[in-house]
Formats: sequence, structure tokens, C-alpha cells
Amino acid sequence: MNSQKRFLETMRFGQPERVPYFEEGVRKEVLQAWRKQGLAGQADLAKMFTTDVREEIRLDVDPHPWPERWPTTRAELDDYAHRLDPDDPTRTPEGWKKNIKSWKSRQHVLMMRLHIGFFETMGVNGWQRLHELIVLIHDDPGFVREMMRIHGEFVASLTERLLQDVQIDAAVFSEPIGDNHGPLISPKMYADLVLSSYLPILDVLRRHAVDIPILRTYANARLLIPVLMEHGIDCLWACEVNAEAMDYRALRQEFGTRLRLIGGIDLDVLREGKEAIRREVEQKVPPLLEQGGYVPLADGRVREDIPFENYVYYRQLLEKVTQR
Repeated sequence: MNSQKRFLETMRFGQPERVPYFEEGVRKEVLQAWRKQGLAGQADLAKMFTTDVREEIRLDVDPHPWPERWPTTRAELDDYAHRLDPDDPTRTPEGWKKNIKSWKSRQHVLMMRLHIGFFETMGVNGWQRLHELIVLIHDDPGFVREMMRIHGEFVASLTERLLQDVQIDAAVFSEPIGDNHGPLISPKMYADLVLSSYLPILDVLRRHAVDIPILRTYANARLLIPVLMEHGIDCLWACEVNAEAMDYRALRQEFGTRLRLIGGIDLDVLREGKEAIRREVEQKVPPLLEQGGYVPLADGRVREDIPFENYVYYRQLLEKVTQR
């Protein structure tokens, strides 16, 4: 079974011969630190450990050109909409024609990151725009809803155009929606202002047989899970969040196998040593694997302060536990 089929079989609660193994993302500076700790200079982590290749297409969904000032009134929305042309050839990912030929015979997992989330879509890149947006949510939610609608229809059209050329395995909605305390807007607001704008995109995905819509969040999004599932986003990939607040075992107990999961292994234990790693992996991974619809993975990118010896132990233990 190749990586693509293994991932799809896992996410569809089938019977893969083993669970997929994804690399968390190891930067060059981490490898440089590890080489001082014993990693061979030409060593390839993908060959040292069983690894399933995952590729992610990132759509360019920013306004062209970038606005000097983000809209705050309905009169300014026409100018904003003109900056979102789904037929703009510069939005086609680099090397597209060459890649679509190779993707036809691929055996690896291909995902597409097609949304950047609420706050980034609304132009939040600092405290001033965040304050401006919070005031707009309170004073004129209809304006916020309309701006999100315009962007959602643009993303749907761009996604439709690109999916004419390639079949993807999963779609990623990135959502830096809050912090470890929770989302910055209520579930009701999120459903009304944000998820309503995702519906045209989800319709496109369904038409192209993409049945794994993933919310990749960098915050404690637990309060949002029920409304996400109601709108058809039923796979969670929580990154760099408080492990207790987003404990996958508790999420499975609450939502059952209606919620598919990627990640969930607390990255911090890789700093603490082998015993902490053993407890984390052995207590979390087996029960989730038994229920299916789960890809075990540390919940963030590996940093330089994680010892190479600990990472090796973690990867070897993960293989051992998942193959029992």
C-alpha cells in the first residue's frame, strides 16, 4: 500500500496495513544542531525512519495588489473584490504544468492549503487592524460577513479552476483563531461570519470528491469543533497548542469517530526525556489508533532545543507502538 492509499484508508476508517508516518518538519538549523550531537552529515531522516511523503500545495489567496489600507466600509469592498481575481495566471502555483503531469502517477499524499483563516483574510497583521476588526464585528457584522463572503467565493472559484487539473487527497483550512485560552470570537459568531463563507469552497471540494477537509489550527479551538462539524469540517490538526486543552483522547470521548484527527502528541515531551516520551506515546496513541481515523504526529515543528537522541527515541517508539 503506497502513502496516498494508506492515508486515505486511515482517514476513511478502513484497514491500512499500518498508520501513515509524517515528518513534523525539521528545519535546517535543527539539523545543524543535531549534527553536533551525532547525526551524520549526509543523513536523510526520511531514510532513517519509516516516512510517508506528504506534499502541500499552497494557494495564493491574498489580494493583488496588497492594499495599503484594508476596507472598513461597504463602499470600499468593490475595490477589495477587484483585487481577488481567480483567473489571474499569477495565482497558479509555480511549476504547475510540470507538476500536474507528475501528480497523475504519484503515490504520495497531496494536500492543498486553500484558506488562511478569519483574521488573516480580514487583514489582521498587527494590533491596529485587530482592534479595527473587533470594532467592526461589534458595530457592523454585516460588513464583516460580506467581506468574508467575497473572499470565500473567490477561493471557491480559484479552487475549482485548479482542481480541474489535479486530484488532491485533503484540503487544509488554516485557522490561527485565538490562543491557548480559546478562540477570540464565539462559536455563534464563527459560524455566522466565517463558516458561512466556507460553504462555496466545501461545495467545490465535494464536487471533486475531496472528502477530507482539515482544520489546521494554532489555537485552542475546542469550542468551535461542534459548529465546524455541523458545516462539514470534520478533521482536526491542532498545532502548537496546550496539550491538556486539546487532548485528543478527551476530544474522541466527546465527539467519537465523527471527528478525524491528525497530530496530538505533545511536542514538549521531546524536550523532557525518554520516560516522558514513552508515557505520552504509549498512553495516547494506541487507543486513538484502535478507533481509527487518526494519524499520530507531534503537534508542531521540531526545534533546536530538542535533543537528537530524544527525537530518535520518539520516532522509533512511535513505529513500535503503532505496529503492535
